[in-house]
Formats: sequence, C-alpha cells, structure tokens
Amino acid sequence: MNPLLDFSGLPRFAEITTDLVTPAIEELLNRNRALTAKLLADSTPPSWESFVQPFEDANEHLSRAWGQVGHLNMVMNSPELREVYNANLTKVTQYYAELAQSLSLFQKYKSIRNGSGFNSLNGAQQKIIENELRDFRLGGAELPEEQKSRFMEIQEELSELCSKFSDNLLDATNAYTCVLEDENEISGIPADEKQVAAEAAREAGKKGWLFTLKAPSYGPVMQYADSRALRERLYRAYSTRASEQLFESGKIELDNTPLMTQILKLRSEEARMLGFANFAEFSLASKMADTPSQVSEFLRELAQRAKPFAQKDLAELRDFAATQSGIEDLQSWDVGYVSEKLRQQRYAFSEQEVKQYFPEDAVLSGLFGLVKTLFDLNITLSKAPKWHETVRFFDIRDNKNLLIGQFYLDLYARASKRGGAWMDDAITRRRTVNGIQTPVAYLNCNFASPLGSKPALFTHDEVITLFHEFGHGLHHLLTQVEDMGVSGINGVEWDAVELPSQFLENFCWEWDVLQNMTRHADSDETLPRVLFDKMIEAKNFQSGLQMLRQIEFSLFDLCLHSDYDASGKKSVQQLLDEVRAEVAVLIPPSFNRFQNSFLHIFSGGYAAGYYSYKWAEVLSADAYSLFEEHGVLDAAIGARFRQEILAVGGSRNAMESFVAFRGREPQIDALLRHNGLVS
Repeated sequence: MNPLLDFSGLPRFAEITTDLVTPAIEELLNRNRALTAKLLADSTPPSWESFVQPFEDANEHLSRAWGQVGHLNMVMNSPELREVYNANLTKVTQYYAELAQSLSLFQKYKSIRNGSGFNSLNGAQQKIIENELRDFRLGGAELPEEQKSRFMEIQEELSELCSKFSDNLLDATNAYTCVLEDENEISGIPADEKQVAAEAAREAGKKGWLFTLKAPSYGPVMQYADSRALRERLYRAYSTRASEQLFESGKIELDNTPLMTQILKLRSEEARMLGFANFAEFSLASKMADTPSQVSEFLRELAQRAKPFAQKDLAELRDFAATQSGIEDLQSWDVGYVSEKLRQQRYAFSEQEVKQYFPEDAVLSGLFGLVKTLFDLNITLSKAPKWHETVRFFDIRDNKNLLIGQFYLDLYARASKRGGAWMDDAITRRRTVNGIQTPVAYLNCNFASPLGSKPALFTHDEVITLFHEFGHGLHHLLTQVEDMGVSGINGVEWDAVELPSQFLENFCWEWDVLQNMTRHADSDETLPRVLFDKMIEAKNFQSGLQMLRQIEFSLFDLCLHSDYDASGKKSVQQLLDEVRAEVAVLIPPSFNRFQNSFLHIFSGGYAAGYYSYKWAEVLSADAYSLFEEHGVLDAAIGARFRQEILAVGGSRNAMESFVAFRGREPQIDALLRHNGLVS
C-alpha cells in the first residue's frame, strides 16, 4: 500500500519516495471529487452527520498526505522532490480553489446554518459552520461564473510563485560559501565556531575554514569576527540573496524581484475581485484586527513609544564604536560585532560565555520540566519512522499516563532544510469512528549540530526560539476540541496564533526555570546567579532598536498590501525606503535587498499579517503578567491558561479566550514594561 494513503497511524517517512507522490495525490483528489459530487447530489437537507462529517474526513486525508509531502520538501529538499512537489502543488491548489468557489457547497453550509438543527450543534461545530461561510465568501463562491476561472488561475499562479520564492532563497543561500585559509582572518571567532567551520571545510575537501549563509555559520561571524572586511563580505552576500545585486550570493535566475511584483499584482487583483479595496482588507477579514488603518495606528503608536529608546541605543552604539573600536562610520556589518563588544563591556559577559551553560540535553530536560510544572504533563522519548537520523520523536502524557499528543523534533541546520524555525501540524485531534485521534506536530529549528561526542550548545536566543516553537506545539497538541476545523491552531485568528509561542518565551528569563535547564559544557555547574543577574540586566539591551526593526517589517508588509500599486512606477525598494525613513533609526546600505528574502510575507502565510507578532505580543505579555502576579510557576494559573487558551483552540474568538483567562481585555503596559520601553 502507498504509505501516503495509510491514515491508520503515524506517517511512514522511511517508505515515502518521490514516485509515490503523484499516484497518491491523484487518487485522493479523485476520491474527494467523487464524494463532493455525491454529497451535492443528495437532495435531503444536509446535516453535520450526513454532510459536514464525511466531507471533513475526506479533506483530512488529503491534507495529511499533502502535508507529509510539503514537510519533506521543507526539511529534505532535493531536485527530484522539489519537481514532484511543484507538479502536484498546482493540482492541490486547484482542488481547494474549486471547493472555495462552489456555490452549491456554500448553499449546503448556509442550509445547515439556517436550519432548525443548527442550535443543537456544539459551540465548536457552530464556529466551524460560521468560519466556512466566511471562507466561501473569501474563496470566491459568490463570484459570477465568468470570473471564477480567472480567480482560480490566480490561486494557482500564487501558489507556484510563492513556492518558487522559497526555492530561490534556499538555493541562493546554499550557493554561497566563504573559505579562508589564513587564521588571522578569523580572529575573534570563538573556538567552537571555528571548529565547526574547520569540519565544514574538511567535508567539502577544502583547507582552512568554511563559512556559509546559514544562521549557525553566518551569525557568529557577524557577532565576533574582528575582520571588518570579512564581516562586510558576508553581510553583502547575505543581504543580497535571491536578488539582482549579485556580489557573491547567487545566480541571476534566483532573483526574487520579478516574483514579488507578480505576487503583489495577483493578490491585489484577487482582493478587488471580492470587493475589497486592497489585499490587506482581504487578509484582515479573518483576523482579530478590523481594518488596515487600525493596524497602522497600532504600529505607529508602538513606533512612537519605541523611537526615543532606539535613538538612545544607536547613539550609544556609535559612540562606543568610535571610541572603543575605532569605527567612525558605523555600518550594518558592524552592528552585531560592536553591539557584542558593548554588551560585554557594560554587563561583563558574552553570549559565548552563556552558551556554554545550555547543552541540548539540559535545555530539553528543563523545557519538559516546565511543561510538567505548569500543565502536569510528562514528555518522554518515543519511536516513529523519521525523515533524518537526527530527528527525535516524543510522547506527551497526563498524570494517568493517557497519551495527549506527540511531536517530532528536528533541531539542526542542513543544506536540504529551509532556514528559520517553525511548527507545523502532522495530525490534528478530532473524534472519529475509532475514537479520539491523537494530535501530532513537527517542531523544526536550524541550530548547529553536535560536534563529535559533545552535545549541541545553544545560545540563549536559540533557547528562546525553541521555547517559541514549543509554545506553538502546545497550542496544537493540548487542544480538547473534537472537531477538526477549530481543533488546535485551526480556526485561530492569525494575529492571535502567536500568543502561546511568545507567552512561553518569557520563562527563559526566570531564575527558577533556568536553574533546571543549565549545565556547563565542561564543569557541569549550573548557571551562576551572578551571570543570570547580568543577563537580566542586559535583557533589554537595544530593545528599542529591536522593537523598531519589527515595526519596520510590519509596516512595510502592511503598506505593501494596502497603499502600494505594484503596477505603478514606485518599486518595492522605494516603498521600503519610505517606511524606513519614517520609523527606522538605523538605515541599511542601498545594496541591501531584505525584501527578496522576506519569506514570511512572500511564502509563509504572513502577507498583510506580519504585524501579528507585535499584536500577539501585547496579548502574550499581558497573559504572562498574571503568572507574574502569582509567583510565575503557579500550577493553578497554568491549568487556567491550558483550559482557557490552549484547550479551546479556535472554537471561540481569541478575544473571548483572552478575557476568559485574564479577566479583562488586553493592555499594552506589560509589553512596554517587559521590553524596558518605559521611563
């Protein structure tokens, strides 16, 4: 049996080969289309049991099979897999566009909504029906027939272009290597990072040290390399990836510039066809925020509050660069390096020093211990077919040993893996004829892998990243909803979906948590209190600059999808320059092509939604403040968070869930306080 057609348990990754993808996807599409035709031909009044349930079952099978293919394409990318993925992406996109445009399906759902049986459905089922009706409208179901084919063409083109954008960035990142043979050129880079680079050179059959544009290699160079020329060289390559500014970063056919224009034109056309003024309005129709102007006001107010702090941060940095590092003209490739020097001088510690206290096994043990404390759940290593030898698989069980959820953990960077960190769902909790289906998640990061017999060491920022993705995972895995459409992260407003992830990050700054997740790589000692106190003192180091950077990205995204005309004379670069002139204090060099690698909005689902990080951070900071009021590690507040936020998934509006947990609507004060942006 084709492993992609087996839904009896976990994915059979070891057996999935590229030649099996097309037959499986085509069979599922044929099955689903036949079922849809049968359901539509049934003249009896539709009900949840006779219509929604079988329809949901069929689409769950397709999403699970296609989800496995999409996951492999992101973590084990190869020319063969990419080809078969892109060939089937068009078919899958077309199928979902057909459903979204089906007036007959729309009318079936409307019939259930308006029927006498609607009030007897549970809250989750009612929410699913309401969401479906909204999504049919957004999917073009009410368009005149003569416009539907064009609308479908747009969906197909967008899926292909967004996939190509991601492929180009991966290829451009992988295309670049920097090999150095003179040890003087890598002065300042920590010993363990040099060892990784030496190992990479050996594997490539080169002498010396090999550096790449992947985060575990690029980051330490920008932070520690004394050679300004080396920092500039790598910065130029990194900041011009997948662009027309070639320097050393890739090939002309990997330029994402024309793709961005095409994507923006298609999104604008799609939105206008549905009666929206722009794509931002279309995007916000399913989010907490109501209008682009509301989001704009939110971002600009935050920028106004943060800018004085950012200006102070930059003035200090420039002064330090001139007096201590002899750099009179601070450039973008100097910022990470000079910041680290300033941090070390001001707080008398380095990130490299802290990193020695975060070996992977201690970090995971501490994270799992926190989950036990807050939610009374046990996480243990388990077994499952995997896509790579370094992947691990875990069970989450309650205090009665009942299986609650499971997750894969893929922590290390490799050439075949998309950059960044993300959580994705493999299986969603729901009730089937066989009982409750156990939810399963993928948790992916891009950290440096272990060297020899030593465990991998994480920076504190990487620990925060791991906690962030784990927060998403808990949102998916700890749901108690039994109907798939609003189970876990499904149906949660996009600008609230970051609440659990950003919430969990806060615990990375708690002494009672860090004591249980640190162990020095050489001495086995836990993190000293004196070093922790320095970390806390430095926690909001340059927080003004960091806040403005996120606002810059968010406002750029919003303007790009609301005010900007992709068919006009103004380029994407010119718009970004205008946004920077308004909110930024640190302007990158003219050759920087950040937008060409902005995966979140051009390939990752955050189009006109990047503001969600800041929007949800208001929610998460305010939610965490309730823990602070009760001593942080309070099991009763943890149980309440699980019950009112995590367990309900998307079965009710995010604001209702927040108020149920916090007892009131969110306030911005906690966010500003946590970031040190208060006088």
